[in-house]
Amino acid sequence: MKKALLLSMIASTMIMAGGDIAPVESAAVTPAPVAESGWKFSGQAVGYYQALGLDIANVDLFDQELASANAGLQLTATNDNLIGGVGFGVQLNGLGTLGLEEDVVAYPMQQGNSLNSAYISQLYLTYGIGNTSLKVGRQELPKALSPFAFSEDWNVFKNTFDAALVVNNDIPNTTVALAWVKRANYNDSAVMADNYNGFSGITGMNEFNSINDNDGAFMLTAQNKSIDNVILTGSYYNVSTNTNGDYILWADAQINVGNLNIGLQGGKAEEGANAYGAKVATTISDVNLALAYSNVGGHGGFKQLGGTTSPLYTDMAGDQLLGSYDLRYATSEKDAKKWMISANKDIFGGNLSAVYGMIDAYYADSYKEFDIAYSKNISDNLNLSAAYVHADADYLDGFPTNNPTIDVVRVIGRYNF
Repeated sequence: MKKALLLSMIASTMIMAGGDIAPVESAAVTPAPVAESGWKFSGQAVGYYQALGLDIANVDLFDQELASANAGLQLTATNDNLIGGVGFGVQLNGLGTLGLEEDVVAYPMQQGNSLNSAYISQLYLTYGIGNTSLKVGRQELPKALSPFAFSEDWNVFKNTFDAALVVNNDIPNTTVALAWVKRANYNDSAVMADNYNGFSGITGMNEFNSINDNDGAFMLTAQNKSIDNVILTGSYYNVSTNTNGDYILWADAQINVGNLNIGLQGGKAEEGANAYGAKVATTISDVNLALAYSNVGGHGGFKQLGGTTSPLYTDMAGDQLLGSYDLRYATSEKDAKKWMISANKDIFGGNLSAVYGMIDAYYADSYKEFDIAYSKNISDNLNLSAAYVHADADYLDGFPTNNPTIDVVRVIGRYNF
């Protein structure tokens, strides 16, 4: 397990099955707190349903056996200047099934320490001085700052970390982030975790486990925008007792040339897995198009520590669902290669997206996947989305037999208040 966790540090988050490729998010996402006292309250209510059909298990789409559902309630309270310029934030998540597991579904998408429970997802202090901000405690970590330990948003609620994060913008056109990550909960599909390791494989979102043999991980990220239309980002991780080496390096370049967005990424550990990828994206007649490729070599899985996805441009819904089986797993004999094409367009007041991907890897030989999703804001507060995923694999190690066909339907409602 240690090796799997550490390899996972070497590695895009998608809402539902989307596969849109966009320029890297800005690293300047944690500004110094505004020195204004006063409490701010917000929250969201979530309804989440996922049906899963698996032919090799003789389970049809919408059968109760592999279906999942959750009702979720999230409450957040923040104060940017609680006392002496010190800010405070707390977030409480409640997860339940509304009894649907009795007749409609068999699993939750997420759970705390039981099917119906609550847990503290964030609890932190902040402090800002000049162009530097500090955030300490249980918190979300963004992929732009922490590409191998970040909060995913494809499930009911985001996974979070016990960490310390410092962000500085003193250098012109440059954001520098330092982080020390100690503990994390883990975002996964409960149905897949169950099938992979029995029901005991489902990790409660209230469980914040130490990483890296209790030593934690130190991270340094720098992002520079000195060159017009170019964003350069580099990250260094010191993972101490990592059996695959003491360091991890990762770099990403985003270049805008006319109507094209070009991305290049790559990285390696001292030993073990390495990876590289490329993408090109453009807009033609209001249709956003993208083509991407990734290659994972060496040995091991390639996903971030806190969940099932990775920084690779080629991540799709299958990477969310099959994190336990890891479609990006490479061996010394076989690299994990993936090609992906995506398109999305605003239509009928919402956004329609379609993604097609092909994988050739150790766990997935000639794996093919198609995702289609639609999302629409019904009002200023309410968003409804739906997605369909279809995947075929000639071989997928870990399933009961070879040649599985997987079908997934997701319907999600989020009400923000």
